[in-house]
Amino acid sequence: MDLYTSVSYQLATRLTNAYSTSFGWSILLFPKASRRHVYALYGLVRAADEIVDTYRGADAGDLLEAFIDETYGAIGRHYSTNPIIHAFALTAQEFGIDKTLIDPFFVSMRRDLSPVTQLSKAEYDTYIHGSAEVIGLMMVKLFTDQAAYNSLKEGAAHLGAAYQKINFLRDIKADHEMGRWYFPLSNYASFDQQVMDTIIADIESDLAIAIPAIERLPKEARSAVALSKSYYSELLKRIKQTPANNLKQHRIRVPNSRKLMLMAKGVISHA
Repeated sequence: MDLYTSVSYQLATRLTNAYSTSFGWSILLFPKASRRHVYALYGLVRAADEIVDTYRGADAGDLLEAFIDETYGAIGRHYSTNPIIHAFALTAQEFGIDKTLIDPFFVSMRRDLSPVTQLSKAEYDTYIHGSAEVIGLMMVKLFTDQAAYNSLKEGAAHLGAAYQKINFLRDIKADHEMGRWYFPLSNYASFDQQVMDTIIADIESDLAIAIPAIERLPKEARSAVALSKSYYSELLKRIKQTPANNLKQHRIRVPNSRKLMLMAKGVISHA
């Protein structure tokens, strides 16, 4: 079992790194002993995303429900034949990541199974909570006790929300092509500079709440989270410099050379 568990965490690592270079670099700033748990968390998120984002079979809903059932079963039995779920289940069991955080995530995954071109504010908030805020909360679970978690959870939730909203802006074109629109009180056709500026102001409000919490994180987590915030802040800056109509046509990204510079600055500032 030890060998299988080790390989499962290695596969979660490879899956995460294959999909996100910037996040993979951020994880390298976590202590080595902690990294596998971060990879396990994001490996599960990535695998679920694949079902709702790239799989095109009519049975996607059935696959997602089977994935959900297997996740909860694995947490209970401490084992899964799916290596990604196996790694996550062991991490979840060790750090007390339970249904109060996992259920909302799967609620948001179910939402993505069907095209949605208009969300109410309540639906948008529910989606953001499940797809992003709870991921931030799970991360805090990996590095804190309950008292610290209670102190940091608001900031962690807002940081996750900010990241997701930035992702939405970055991916407007791709999401539209999949029949998705997340921002309330607007749609793809009505998205203009005024709507974009309102969304950016909301993101900046999230970051204003999140940043003080980053400074209160345990040292072993602070530098990695601060680096991820730097990446997203850079991405947001580039989005702000892009006219709304251009954003609807082109995906904005941060070049790897800039990511490396941000990583070097992060390592030096937290040395």
